[in-house]
Amino acid sequence: MRIGELAARFGVATHVLRHWEDVGLLTPLARVSGRREYDESHAARVVVIQRAKAAGLSLEQIRRMFDAPGGSERRAVLAEQAAQLDDLIKQAEEARRLLGHALDCGEPDFTTCAHFQRLVHRRS
Repeated sequence: MRIGELAARFGVATHVLRHWEDVGLLTPLARVSGRREYDESHAARVVVIQRAKAAGLSLEQIRRMFDAPGGSERRAVLAEQAAQLDDLIKQAEEARRLLGHALDCGEPDFTTCAHFQRLVHRRS
């Protein structure tokens, strides 16, 4: 299939696939009359890239996973991302607690509330 067909199949622009090629994530099967040709293995790779991006991995992390000679390096990349997600979740939970208190606070101005001030102080 050609680049336009592959791009349309997964709802991405052709320039995205070209960028993935530039950073080493995708290599066309061949060029026929100067046009990139792809097969089903490339489609599978696009799915992996999209799922990895959805999990928050950077293109560099995805490239490291693809280039890894064995499972241990791939697992290291995934563990690194899992740790980053854990940190992000913790920050989001803290932010949610602050917002929740601000929304539920009985004070006329929640920023003057002693409990809210304690929550903010713990964060700084």
